[in-house]
Amino acid sequence: MVGTIAEVSHEELAKKYFSDLDSNVVVKIENIVATVSLDQTLDLDYIERSLPNVEYNPDQFPGLIFRLDSPRVTALIFKSGKMVVTGAKSTSELVKAVKKILRTLIRHGIPIVGRPRIQIQNIVASANLGVEIALERAAFLLPNSMYEPEQFPGLIHRMSDPRVVLLIFSSGKMVITGAKSEEEVYQAVRNIYLQLKDLGCIRRAEEEEELLEQELESIEEAPTRRGLLSRLTSRFTEFESY
Repeated sequence: MVGTIAEVSHEELAKKYFSDLDSNVVVKIENIVATVSLDQTLDLDYIERSLPNVEYNPDQFPGLIFRLDSPRVTALIFKSGKMVVTGAKSTSELVKAVKKILRTLIRHGIPIVGRPRIQIQNIVASANLGVEIALERAAFLLPNSMYEPEQFPGLIHRMSDPRVVLLIFSSGKMVITGAKSEEEVYQAVRNIYLQLKDLGCIRRAEEEEELLEQELESIEEAPTRRGLLSRLTSRFTEFESY
């Protein structure tokens, strides 16, 4: 009933793109925006009268608003037979939502002609690289990047392959937008991790703790070293007096 769209497992993608990295990288899909083409016109007035829990006010907005509780997805349905679906957290959830919407329409006497086509327009995801990032160094060395901390705390990086935009924060967390598939999200996160690592822009939390401990030890040992130096100087002075 629904046109082909690649459904992938997040576990498989994580294994494919992150298994060889020396950090625990985590990705979460926050929202998928897709369009659905039905190749037929729809009577939105009839749909509004037939279906509960839909909103249609053509004087304010030309589309009918159709909300699902499970999965928690919203569809904007237009007379042209086009739909915009938003809120899905995975491609499988997106396909499930579209099928549920179409079944509801059919059940209420709206025939669906042909095979609906789904096209993902944008995926928004978040990720955590599990490392600290030196944003000032990254802004200087990473091409196609912009960093103005007085205006926004994150570095904005425009990646060309895949074509996405990343908002990168010093904590190692980031937001990815513009991807056309879940695989592009994972590919982009892998690419930026390796780039930042090659440029010397990442540092793990344990390394930060180790450096802090070393600094604390040097501070604690400083009085001891000064005392030892004082005693050695005193002994040398005594030796010269003989």
